[in-house]
Amino acid sequence: MSASPDNAVDTAAMLAKAETLIEALPYMQRYAGKTFVVKYGGHAMGDPEAARDFAEDIVLLQAVGINPVVVHGGGPQIGAMLKKLGVESTFVDGLRVTDKATAEVAEMVLSGAINKELVGWIARAGGKALGISGKDAGMVTATKVQRTTKDPDSNIEQAVDLGFVGEPSRVDTTILETACGAGMIPVVAPIGAGEDGHTYNINADTMAGAVAAALGAARLFLLTDVPGVLDKDRNLLTDLTPADIALLQADGTISGGMIPKLETCVHAVEAGCEAAVVLDGRVPHAMLLEIFTSRGAGTLIRAG
Repeated sequence: MSASPDNAVDTAAMLAKAETLIEALPYMQRYAGKTFVVKYGGHAMGDPEAARDFAEDIVLLQAVGINPVVVHGGGPQIGAMLKKLGVESTFVDGLRVTDKATAEVAEMVLSGAINKELVGWIARAGGKALGISGKDAGMVTATKVQRTTKDPDSNIEQAVDLGFVGEPSRVDTTILETACGAGMIPVVAPIGAGEDGHTYNINADTMAGAVAAALGAARLFLLTDVPGVLDKDRNLLTDLTPADIALLQADGTISGGMIPKLETCVHAVEAGCEAAVVLDGRVPHAMLLEIFTSRGAGTLIRAG
């Protein structure tokens, strides 16, 4: 008795799934016991379906023996809350000047609303997430960001005071390692305390890079709203070194918001992270495709 067409289709689909799992096996073995730091932000944060997919991916990573650490952003949500509360923002070269009122709102949105929402998504996917900020257990010590801008008339460099905008100067990984060791998934809000006693808002990419370097992570993932790093013909560049990045920046291939992202990747891989990946967070399960298949899904940056 021959199989019906429907049964044949079902069997083919099941075999395809089995082949996918077999393809993933060596990658699962390679990364078991390793730490991945994932920066989550951009478009996916405002999309419940994308948030659910992301949470499922993170729980799957843990289920196969990887220790995921999530660092999240929240710039648009901070902007929306500031507008709702009537707090006006000023920008210098695209960077928000963070006065005391803005810093308080940023901490409320990042450490409160966004952090706990993401913890909830991971819980619904079957994981145990621990929501923290860089202030908890003294994890991140921040220093005030120093920036300059050129006066358009005189072309002279001038110092710019961005207020309570910081960058990590020291990362104590104790709380992260303790959480991972207890089977929990740390979800980190990009807030840190300075030695001056002030609270600083930290760029989420920068925070994730510093955490990945401190942990000696096997991978740093920056989920963005683009496929990765593109050449001048809009083709994806799958593998880059810091030297490649410097050349691409010099000839104008890399520009705009991609520059600081790649600077974060370079700093991370030169400071102890094995590799960093820039990939499109809008693509469902892009991180799994990058990790567990030979094809990959974004741009991989290694120290060289």
